[in-house]
Amino acid sequence: MAALVLVWGSSSALSLTPEEIIAKLRAAGYSQIQEVPAGKIKTYKAVREGTARSLIVDSTGHIAEVAR
Repeated sequence: MAALVLVWGSSSALSLTPEEIIAKLRAAGYSQIQEVPAGKIKTYKAVREGTARSLIVDSTGHIAEVAR
């Protein structure tokens, strides 16, 4: 099962590119990262330590888990 990663903010406020977000998630131990089209919000699926997790990544790159 994959985690859902949400990135919010207006396009002008979002300071990280999709490539930078993926690199940051990989550095945090996430794998199987896939972007999922969702309009203005960039979402990703990812797995960490074999477990699906839901996350939010803000415009500064802070990653926070979301309770499911």
